[in-house]
Amino acid sequence: MCGRYATSRTSSDLERDFEANLGDLYADTGEDYNAAPTKPEPLVLARRDEDAAATRREVVTARWGLIPSWAKDPSIGNKLINARSETVAEKPSFRKAFARRRALVPADGFYEWYQPQPREGEAKPRKQPFYLTGKDGQGLALAGLYEFWKDPEGQWVLSYTILTTSAEGDDGRIHDRAPLLVPADLHEAWLDPGQEGGEVLGELAPATPGALELWPVSTAVNNVRNNGPELIQPLRAE
Repeated sequence: MCGRYATSRTSSDLERDFEANLGDLYADTGEDYNAAPTKPEPLVLARRDEDAAATRREVVTARWGLIPSWAKDPSIGNKLINARSETVAEKPSFRKAFARRRALVPADGFYEWYQPQPREGEAKPRKQPFYLTGKDGQGLALAGLYEFWKDPEGQWVLSYTILTTSAEGDDGRIHDRAPLLVPADLHEAWLDPGQEGGEVLGELAPATPGALELWPVSTAVNNVRNNGPELIQPLRAE
């Protein structure tokens, strides 16, 4: 799964990296090295004008944890922070968004927690967080879905989820699931609301062994109140 990630690109970085404009729903949330569910974070999507055939790519700000349009309570989003890529086309919570509302989630990298096996007679050791990021240093684009939900007061809430897939290589030894990555050459197809989601999904694949680098980090990331670049620094050997 993906339960925490880091995102530090400025608004100008996002416009440049994703060839997008800042949308009306964008609010600069600043650097976040401990992005967690329910927090507002940057999202890239493509919207089609009703009177035009072309789409426009926008950077917006959305709540992490997808709230389906039919939901009666926004708290359901707390359970929908991830969508399994293998079943996303069939799940009632995700299938409509998968068909027309796909997004890119800008990330510097993401965290996964490794559970060491206890030795015989010893207590279960605590999980060790690892940080995973691209080797090229250019940041990542995670596959996402977005949805609009109207609250009882009539206000619209924009929310999103991150697709996951089976983990490969070293990542698979840390956790059996990982965020699905969208390479730059598939950004347009993934975002295009006129293209079948299943066709594009078939072109995506888990990060191949060696595509990401990873290292252990401090357990300070476990607390969402902790934030800052020190969270992604390699853990010093004791």
